[in-house]
Amino acid sequence: MARTDALVLGAGIIGTSIALHLAKRGLAVALVDRGGAGEGTSYGNTGIIEGNTIFPQAFPSDLGLLARIALKRAPQANYHLAFLPRVAPWLVSFRAWSRPQRLVETAHVMRPLFARAVAEHEALIAESNARQYVRNTGWLKLFRNERSFADTARERDLAASLGIPITTLDTESARELEPCLKPVFRRAIFLPDVVSVTNPLALTRAYARRFEALGGIMLGGDARTLRREGRRWQVATESGTIDAPEVIIALGPWSTDVLRPLRIDLPLGVKRGYHRHFRAKGNAALARPVLDADNGYCLAPMEQGIRVTTGAEFAARDAPPTPVQLGRLLPAASALFPLGDPVEPAPWMGARPCFADSRPVIGRAPGQSGLWLAFGHGHWGLTLGPATGRLMAELLTGSTPFLDPAPFRAERFG
Repeated sequence: MARTDALVLGAGIIGTSIALHLAKRGLAVALVDRGGAGEGTSYGNTGIIEGNTIFPQAFPSDLGLLARIALKRAPQANYHLAFLPRVAPWLVSFRAWSRPQRLVETAHVMRPLFARAVAEHEALIAESNARQYVRNTGWLKLFRNERSFADTARERDLAASLGIPITTLDTESARELEPCLKPVFRRAIFLPDVVSVTNPLALTRAYARRFEALGGIMLGGDARTLRREGRRWQVATESGTIDAPEVIIALGPWSTDVLRPLRIDLPLGVKRGYHRHFRAKGNAALARPVLDADNGYCLAPMEQGIRVTTGAEFAARDAPPTPVQLGRLLPAASALFPLGDPVEPAPWMGARPCFADSRPVIGRAPGQSGLWLAFGHGHWGLTLGPATGRLMAELLTGSTPFLDPAPFRAERFG
């Protein structure tokens, strides 16, 4: 096989974007995955490129909501009882990082990545001929009561200080944007500069085709076969063993399966999530994604139908699906928008890779030359794929990075 400069393990939106950025810089790159591009965690999301995001998902502070979650009555979260002892240390850390001053700290640390999110996508969209999957219609956050809207005051103030446009709306003004929404909410926030995607899988595949057009190769293989031979890294693929001096781990929730045998143990958590597509009744339609903030779900218009996404489920990554949250939220969703029959026979399930501080790991692996890490993007994988790809390519090629990479180093965990 011809010379290979870098192996990228994982062909989700993160790995595909990294491979594409490396190929754009003239490196010979192999993108390795056991499935096709975008078929794992990257397949299931709201399709929102959240360049205007301020605060990350936080541990609930409302005692009533926590009680409903504990009693398995809330749509925002679910858990497997037997898994709680395993996830408890992560949840304790997540709660600590959800304190107000730490949320502000995280917002400032993540801002440079988010600030580049839309522009980096736009560049790859243009060269990948993927404009048909993108709409520039913003997104809408709905609040069913005044208290939940008032709780966003700090976020709105910080957005204003950062120059991020946000418009607050009453019920009727929001329904002028989305006439098919029923007036079951009191207030709304409109973020006009947000871009959304009608088919995240198709977008990732478009980026993968662009990567191949630049000379990159895609190979089926098992990343768990990764091993070091001298100064090079090797992995077994369907086309035989391939090696390179540099390897990037972009395997999302499966990254730890490869790293633990290398004695790199990072505190990655997993938030499982579900979605299902529904037909709209009659001529009902949505022009943009809509978040029902009080019930923790999103309605996202996709090519397949109206995608209804859930909040987090805390369970073992590979445990059988338990999509009970969909049942809990569908009455509220149907009261908001006229949902018809489901499109698929069963919901889709994926696993979001999350660190408790809501930052990904991007950079060199500790103690291993030629090994790089890019995972843990949580709810923001689609949003931050191309920006992460650019940053990783700059770091690996020795270029000046567009932001300070120090907050994303794996060494922050000690």
